[in-house]
Amino acid sequence: MLTSIIRSRFSPAIMQASRAASTHTASGRAALLQKNPDDVVITFAKRTAMGKMKKGQFKDVPVDEMMQALFKATLEKTKLDPSKIEDICVGTCHPPSPTYVSRAAALAAGIPHTVPISSVNRLCSSGLMAIKHIAQAIQAGEISLGLAVGIENMTLNPRPTPIVTEAVDQHGQAHDCIQPMGWTSEMVAQTYNVSRQKQDEYALISHTRASEALVRGTFASEIIPVEIRGAVISVDDTVRPGVTLSSLGALKPVFPDWGDASTTAGNASGIGDGAAICMLTTRERAEREGMEVLGKWVGASVVGVEPRYMGIGPIAAIPKVLAQHGLSKEDIDVYEINEAFASQFAYCVEELQIPIEKINPNGGSIALTHPLGMTGVRQVVTGLAELQRRNAKLLCTSMCVGSGMGAAGIFVNEAQGITAKL
Repeated sequence: MLTSIIRSRFSPAIMQASRAASTHTASGRAALLQKNPDDVVITFAKRTAMGKMKKGQFKDVPVDEMMQALFKATLEKTKLDPSKIEDICVGTCHPPSPTYVSRAAALAAGIPHTVPISSVNRLCSSGLMAIKHIAQAIQAGEISLGLAVGIENMTLNPRPTPIVTEAVDQHGQAHDCIQPMGWTSEMVAQTYNVSRQKQDEYALISHTRASEALVRGTFASEIIPVEIRGAVISVDDTVRPGVTLSSLGALKPVFPDWGDASTTAGNASGIGDGAAICMLTTRERAEREGMEVLGKWVGASVVGVEPRYMGIGPIAAIPKVLAQHGLSKEDIDVYEINEAFASQFAYCVEELQIPIEKINPNGGSIALTHPLGMTGVRQVVTGLAELQRRNAKLLCTSMCVGSGMGAAGIFVNEAQGITAKL
């Protein structure tokens, strides 16, 4: 079933690239677990707590102030001499002048003017693309240490309405690619027969897991407290305890005019604010300078899908990145797959045929929230922390991407096990 869907929905070029990649990369689980001096490794991976849109703890905090606080907390925690940073890449979607505000935030945090910075926007995968940018620069020998950041304040910078010319809009897929994401959720639900009941059931898994994780203190190990305006922010305010299938079923559709009107505020990702960061370097430099190695970057894939069915991107992106590195889906210990909407998430899970026990074990964006630029880094931070708890090795992250794309990445855990607070 999965093979037939990929062949019918995705171009031959994608499949050919996937097959070709698998023949040019040192691959297989055993090979990926080997340690080499030129490996790109992660020596620090943390996120801020997240805040809910309009009512949460970051609702009045612009991205430059959030980023300044994250940079300062990171430098204090790692004791890194900021002059050693050779590049910074910030994944973010909607703030105006993102490179300017990112550069200003870095300077205000004490990072010297000699450290360059850039920003990248591939919508929901922007954070993962920031990691990819820094990792590949290290692999190319251009730098040997850099920071990848994912950040978004969706309260202050909500999604702008894309505008194209009439000549462009006359093309069917061009028209589809700028439609609201809620519309794509309803198109997936309608086309692939994902019922409201099924969406609510998958949403309940996310809400329940996140609520239980919050009570256990699971997220404390991945959150770096940040001080903003005299207050320390260290706990997510986005998780909604006490969600039941009955309470989810009582919610009204948020897009009543589209498709089967099955998407609700309870079975779609939350809209919120937050930031996350990873420090990357070579294994040789990390060992030479006494840095703790938390994980290893392996690689990433990016694909295009029909814009109308944006949410099914992981169905193409995950097999592609697995093929690139000679892996089977069974080789992966933990998956972090973004829950943009329960419609697309349920369909992706069932078509990929991955056990739900391996996916988002502490809940996903339906429960935690989905600050667009943050998510691609947040999933890596969350996934590596979970691998540490399990003393397991391989993480696959993935997300659908607005306008009709998908992305996925592979990482190796190398840290010792951690225990959640009780």
